[in-house]
Amino acid sequence: MAVIELEDIEKQYVVRTRAGLFRRERQIVQAVSAVNLQVNKGEMVAYVGPNGAGKSSTIKMITGILQPDGGRIQVLGMEPMRQRVQLTRKLGVVFGTRSQLWIDLPLQDSFALLRHLYRVEETRFKRNLDELVDRLDLSTFLDRPVRQLSLGQRMRGELAAAFLHDPDLVVLDEPTVGLDVVAKYAVRSFLADINREYGTTVLLTTHDLDDVEQLCERLVIIDEGRVVLDGSLGDFKARFGFERIVVVDLEAAVEPLEIDGVDVVERNGPRQHLRFDRRERSATDVLAAVAAQHSIRDVSIAEPTIEELIHRFYLE
Repeated sequence: MAVIELEDIEKQYVVRTRAGLFRRERQIVQAVSAVNLQVNKGEMVAYVGPNGAGKSSTIKMITGILQPDGGRIQVLGMEPMRQRVQLTRKLGVVFGTRSQLWIDLPLQDSFALLRHLYRVEETRFKRNLDELVDRLDLSTFLDRPVRQLSLGQRMRGELAAAFLHDPDLVVLDEPTVGLDVVAKYAVRSFLADINREYGTTVLLTTHDLDDVEQLCERLVIIDEGRVVLDGSLGDFKARFGFERIVVVDLEAAVEPLEIDGVDVVERNGPRQHLRFDRRERSATDVLAAVAAQHSIRDVSIAEPTIEELIHRFYLE
């Protein structure tokens, strides 16, 4: 079942630039151009791209904030702009740089207000809130005004607010922006658990590519308003993750190793970082070649990061 269906979606903006002392020129900027995307029930999909690629415009059209200038869009069987109120009751949204909480009210009062906005029955609301407080560890600051919360605490509150009404689809725009390592781990663990246990569909936009690697199995890359890649994260890594780095600790410091098809990219005492193309050589071959020359004390293999792979994709 398709939760999100985009067919040839278009979005344009009018930008006025100065063309003289008293004159401005009118320019049309194509933010989104013929985007096709289908997200099925229960998927966690990463929607990534550089700044200005069209991610935020797409998200705003999906959530009914913006009207597309062309194409067809359906979310949970509804037209977002025309049926925005009905859609909101089945949709959860978290914008990392925007808050849906009332900053001067205690966190629990924001939840109570949201209950009425979403028209959540009281028994269901209490059950959901108790579970969210437990999962996100909110109990110690429920009675604290939102403005007094740390960024990590506020983001956990934002997530709870987005899930209070049992949404079928959750759209997350930079949910871990500015968070420390501990807070990011808590957010990612919560999202993974909710998706696994309840089958909640998640569309995630982020610049933190660790979010993508730890949460999503499908990757959609948008650039200059167009989808340039849509596939599994595993296939993407297999296609672009052809470089490997073997880190070898030798018994003694030596000159950079000379092995066919292998580059020494870093050397620190007896430790050397060896880069090779896995399409041409295997790690076993490389280690055998090293062992033929020197005694090896320890070894590890470094996988390329998703950020490096996306950078390589853009270069190609």
